[in-house]
Amino acid sequence: MKLVFFGAPGAGKGTIAKKLYDIYKIPQVSTGDLFREAIKNKTELGDAIAKIIAEGKLVSDDIAIQVIKERIAKQDCSNGYILDGFPRTLIQAEKLENLAPINIAVFFDIKDEEVKTRLCGRRICPKCGRIYHIDTAKPKIEGMCDDHEEKLIIRPDDREEAIVERLKVYHRQTEPLLSYYKKINKVEIIDASKDPDVVTSQIIKKIKIKD
Repeated sequence: MKLVFFGAPGAGKGTIAKKLYDIYKIPQVSTGDLFREAIKNKTELGDAIAKIIAEGKLVSDDIAIQVIKERIAKQDCSNGYILDGFPRTLIQAEKLENLAPINIAVFFDIKDEEVKTRLCGRRICPKCGRIYHIDTAKPKIEGMCDDHEEKLIIRPDDREEAIVERLKVYHRQTEPLLSYYKKINKVEIIDASKDPDVVTSQIIKKIKIKD
């Protein structure tokens, strides 16, 4: 099963992808994770990506496609995968259909104000990448990761000014994917404002229908 998760930043795509991995054992392929790995390794590409993300902009189509193509060619993707954060543009979506046609594109429907609330309160462990929230997913010790003695951080792209810019870019470049996937009859629309377990159940029902 090859799935695409798309929607506004902070819609919960990564959280749900991890839940579905536990059920279907197909990997979450997150462009965000792949980009952050490049940034952490301080490669030339990683430095360029870091600057783009800090400004709340999208990485170019060519870079994103190259990274995804290499990732889905690996053995753990042979039985399927969940693409999280890709495609983000019509060009990426069209190239993906030519490269490796998907089964379902799940659109995470959510309002901008909810996105701002979620992202402004998000905190990340710099060591393991675990995500917390100051209101809905608090760590046991304030400001510290439960699994490591690491101080939680705010990612540059989760700061308010970057969030506003990310939403503008999303509406301009990514939201049109909804019409594209409707046209090729591959989209399923999910209410992403619900509890993650409810959202997961909705998606599982859609997958069973497609099967």
